[in-house]
Amino acid sequence: MRNVLLALLFCITPLHAAELTLDLPGGSRTWDTATLLDHPQVREVTIADDVSYKKTMRYRAVPLAALLDGVTPAQHLQAVALDGFAAELTAGPLLAKDGARAWLAIEDPSHPWPPIAEGKPSAGPFYLVWTDPKAAGIGPEQWPFQVTRIRYLPSVAERFPALLPATNAAPEVQAGFAQFQKNCLACHRLNGAGDAQFGPDLNIPHNPTEYLAGDFLPRYIRDPQSLRRWPQGKMPGFSKEAISDEELGQLIGYLRHMSGRKVH
Repeated sequence: MRNVLLALLFCITPLHAAELTLDLPGGSRTWDTATLLDHPQVREVTIADDVSYKKTMRYRAVPLAALLDGVTPAQHLQAVALDGFAAELTAGPLLAKDGARAWLAIEDPSHPWPPIAEGKPSAGPFYLVWTDPKAAGIGPEQWPFQVTRIRYLPSVAERFPALLPATNAAPEVQAGFAQFQKNCLACHRLNGAGDAQFGPDLNIPHNPTEYLAGDFLPRYIRDPQSLRRWPQGKMPGFSKEAISDEELGQLIGYLRHMSGRKVH
């Protein structure tokens, strides 16, 4: 999703030993590349259908759970990338040791990863990848790359009340709010609320349900370039594996609901 700024970073930033900062409930710690590559739990992992590279990849990686001292499953974390991409992550799946498992892939400066695409940088220096992601319904927005910081934060609902649906909203709308957090909040704000620095606000000044009528909004989410084709388009399509038709309907229901809850 993030090409122009990443290409610029790639051009001006030589590959070198990098640092990852973890701001966790028990305090902050900074890990550098060499220390992580020498971590006692580091191993080679094979990632089939890598979200960023669109092919099978092999990485030197550490189980992310091994780095999350003091974090409990109910807590909330945010992974921040070099370009401002901010993935919201419930800690539970990150701590799991069975089924879907989260790994911090570490780019070795002496053996750099390939560019994600022509003219773009690699996914390094640190990349959150998953083995068996379908076991926990892990979506593409939960694979942040070029990560520089992972931090403990209150939940999205606590930090950004402007995102909340009405207390009497239907269960489908509440489910749509969960889909919004999972699939949209890493790039978009809504009502000015959110930490992302990427895509446009999805409610101010206009909600997409107000200007994409009929089936155009679900079509746009599935394949943005099918409606608006331009080389600088950054939004990826969301397949039925990433978000089912039912979940997509819930998401659109939440957006439609929030069109009546604009915060000016």
